[in-house]
Amino acid sequence: MGDAFGEGYPEDGEGPVRTVRVEPFRIDATAVTNARFADFVRATGHVTEAERYGSSFVFHLLHPRAREAVFGAVAAAPWWLGVEGARWNAPEGPGSDLEERPDHPVVHVSHHDALAYCAWAGARLPTEAEWEYAARGGSAGRRYPWGDEIAPAGHERMNTWQGDFPRVSTRPGGRTGTVPVDSYDPNGFGLYNTSDNVWEWCADAFTVPSETSAGDPGQRVIRGGSYLCHASYCNRYRVAARSKNTPDSSTGHGGFRCAWDVGEG
Repeated sequence: MGDAFGEGYPEDGEGPVRTVRVEPFRIDATAVTNARFADFVRATGHVTEAERYGSSFVFHLLHPRAREAVFGAVAAAPWWLGVEGARWNAPEGPGSDLEERPDHPVVHVSHHDALAYCAWAGARLPTEAEWEYAARGGSAGRRYPWGDEIAPAGHERMNTWQGDFPRVSTRPGGRTGTVPVDSYDPNGFGLYNTSDNVWEWCADAFTVPSETSAGDPGQRVIRGGSYLCHASYCNRYRVAARSKNTPDSSTGHGGFRCAWDVGEG
């Protein structure tokens, strides 16, 4: 487990490379979809934290409408807009919906929302060690689930940013945002999109394997990177990469997948 190439951010605590043992477990092949989360909401009446707060954070190129709903931006990352009405079933804020995205990963869900879904589904969030073990797909020590090259033989393997971040996407039609959860080839264990698309919550508090820092245990680990990761800004699409967020936070690039102990689920 950890960064074998020295390419991580020191403050993220990806290293040193170390051996970690996990007990047998099961894990979803994909992130939880909008359709699955909608089933949960219909069954339980769950109200997400973004809905209770009345807002969430949306990438600026995904918010061309209803600019009056924008109430601010993140100072250190001004491409993130605070948007009133942004939530799991209106990902870009007022006027947006999920009509053509039932198979995309649900976003704008906090750690608390993910735990509530897991409880309803008889599941749990994976530990960080479980997540990395599963994400690697049996390929220990590599940069990506499929190997060390980002696009072997020119074949795109993940939904990451292309273009001049954060101003111009060079994907066809300027596309950015999520893609279906089973896009691209699965890894050796049959998991999809463990590099990019959306960040995924893990069960763990954020700590770092260091004698000089304990990390930030008030925050929770997120893994996998997102559609906004790019070598010029954030290379956290590598399978060893990790980051953090507060458990009540939600964004337009954050989701989760479920795990179970063997014999459950």
